[in-house]
Amino acid sequence: MAQLTTLLALADSRLPTGGHVHSGGIEEAIAGGLVCDAATVAAYLRRRIRTHGLVTASLAVATQTGALDLERADAETDARTPAPAARAASRSQGRGLLRLARRVWPQQPWAALGREPHLSVVAGMVGRATELPPDHTALALVYTTMTGSATAAQRLLALDPADVAALTFELAGLCEQTAAEAAAGPAELSDPLLDALAQRHAHRDRPLFAS
Repeated sequence: MAQLTTLLALADSRLPTGGHVHSGGIEEAIAGGLVCDAATVAAYLRRRIRTHGLVTASLAVATQTGALDLERADAETDARTPAPAARAASRSQGRGLLRLARRVWPQQPWAALGREPHLSVVAGMVGRATELPPDHTALALVYTTMTGSATAAQRLLALDPADVAALTFELAGLCEQTAAEAAAGPAELSDPLLDALAQRHAHRDRPLFAS
């Protein structure tokens, strides 16, 4: 499979990583009044790219390159994801990507990942299997971090799809910059606001999104 096509496929919202059912906390942010229009959606997406996107992508790259072995990569992801609800969401998305990976690249040692791997760890192994450049692996994760929340916000706030699409183009440079930083080594940060939103959302009655 050509590398560019592989990158596009990994950024496709139809991938069974649960992007269509995970809002990345923006449902809870909307419910709490923190996000209410296109401007606040943009601010939220920037924050999510620079925190969750950077961390997830950097750990995926470290897994792909072998800078972290699988056990250490899993532990490092846990350490940067304090909220149990956010950990559960990451592992849910990881399971979805692993299910796809087993079908597309059956010759790879997927059993080594266990039953509930983090998304970052599976993505790193997919990057290794596809021989993608590490910065492309990072970019796919940063991009889907953004678009998953953007799509959820569009639905929840009934925003004009053209406005939301324009916003994702506007943030393209930030995505590429963040992916480049992620490729340089594991990022050591977390975001208390996103952790709090994830945990509150886990207790919400009948949410539209899983996270």
